[in-house]
Amino acid sequence: MTMRRADTVYLDGRYMRCAEARISPDDRGFLFADGVYEVVRVYGGRLFEIGAHLDRLRRSLREIRIPSAAADGIDGICSGLIERCGLSQADATVYVQITRGAAPRGHAFPADGTPPTVYVSAAAVDEPPDACALGIGAILVPDTRWARCDIKSTALLPNVLARQMAVDRGAREALFIRDGVITEGTASTFCAVSSGSLLTHPLGERILPGITRTVVLRLCRELGIPAVERPVTVDSLSSIEEAMILSTTREIMPVTQIDGAAVGHGLRGPVTRRLQEAFAALTESARRG
Repeated sequence: MTMRRADTVYLDGRYMRCAEARISPDDRGFLFADGVYEVVRVYGGRLFEIGAHLDRLRRSLREIRIPSAAADGIDGICSGLIERCGLSQADATVYVQITRGAAPRGHAFPADGTPPTVYVSAAAVDEPPDACALGIGAILVPDTRWARCDIKSTALLPNVLARQMAVDRGAREALFIRDGVITEGTASTFCAVSSGSLLTHPLGERILPGITRTVVLRLCRELGIPAVERPVTVDSLSSIEEAMILSTTREIMPVTQIDGAAVGHGLRGPVTRRLQEAFAALTESARRG
């Protein structure tokens, strides 16, 4: 998948050209990564699962003690940006970032009343690549992130370094390992299929509560696919039948190799294919409104 960022963005109450956008060097998002974000998928100009994304955004804001009111009106802002960017009939993504705002540098919170910085951008999305059918390779890396991975924080340096390790090794994703368990990918939920059942890490502070994860678990119920929220161990990888990653941008992506070893038969499996087909039908329905 390729994305082309649109020229118009939203920043602190105004739509403007990206080249005109200015953020203070004292912004705490710049200085401390003191902020949170969301990425929302757009199908045919329509925001997909926007209610779930806003709920998660407000939760992230509350967890880092930025007033959740900073997210008020974000859905309207996103829709307005999609229209202004000429994406009303297109597939796209919208990126939303809210930081604690600009203040003299100091670790403690700034004075009450400091306005949060709200930034929103959009990007057109090209059609998914053949990898959706052929699958991708992934590598295993130690999970060196902080202990609150359930917060969608902009502090993503461990994720960046792990993804680059994957690129350096010719893979498309890195999967984090903690205490012998696969937690999640650098920007994705990890799932495996064992004895016909979908397995994925339980919710908690070790993983992000993925929106696509929730949709896929719902599809499993509708399709009669057994789904169990149970950790997948590294030791069990040799016996799993299928693997996949889930995310807003990659949707449902088969993982056919991990650390160079084939997963199952090294091909997209039947459970993954059924879920992809059901997800495609859901997004096509979203396009039609």
